[in-house]
Amino acid sequence: MMNQFANAETADAAYKSLYKLGGAAALIVAGLTLGEVMGLTFYPQPSTVSDWFMLFQSNRIIGLLDFWVLEIPMYAMFALVFLALYVVLRKTNESRMAIALTFALLGIGIFLATNNPFAMLSLSNQHAAATTDAQRSTFLAAGQAVLANTNQRAIGGFNVGLCLVSVAGLIVSSVMFQSNSFSRLTAYVGILAYALSLVDYLRQALTTSALVALLVILPNALFLMIWFILVGRRMYQLGRLHRKELPQQS
Repeated sequence: MMNQFANAETADAAYKSLYKLGGAAALIVAGLTLGEVMGLTFYPQPSTVSDWFMLFQSNRIIGLLDFWVLEIPMYAMFALVFLALYVVLRKTNESRMAIALTFALLGIGIFLATNNPFAMLSLSNQHAAATTDAQRSTFLAAGQAVLANTNQRAIGGFNVGLCLVSVAGLIVSSVMFQSNSFSRLTAYVGILAYALSLVDYLRQALTTSALVALLVILPNALFLMIWFILVGRRMYQLGRLHRKELPQQS
């Protein structure tokens, strides 16, 4: 990088608190992503509703982790990250940033409305307490409905929320190329990370190979973590610096 800290576009000091919040949120997302990858690596997800119920009964914490519980705070943090990015980059390309923010918020809303690990935990407890086969069958059917509604990739569905957030990330990363507020490295990593997220949908349509899935999902998670770390660090810098002190990212 050449002269990383000189001659940047000015930041609005009124948004310094938002920049800091957005930076902290981005770093939290990076940490949660790492935790989720580690959890799913060491504790693979069950494949049937009965197996999910057994997992919840044997270890509730692992059951919740496998059922994407970390993505609830993660998606909540997305809102702060993309809102802060909109404020920083709106002067570069306001129309594209407005589209990106809209897609991100829609994706966040869809995900939070369809992902409920605590509903599955409750059904598991009721299934364990059931005294008749008819009751157990009812709870199994309800559990299958929760799985279908959750629509997560690893369960076999299409994660619409993640798709919209990925499109938003691609748009934001493309705008970063036109702005002095973020480095070109951050833009390149973002393009690669969110492109891999979208490639994963194509992978689902073409193959069910676990090896191919790992070759897409693991690099995707790695680049996403790097992107959020870069964004978090930069947003924190923007929150600390006065408008005349704002450095350039090259």
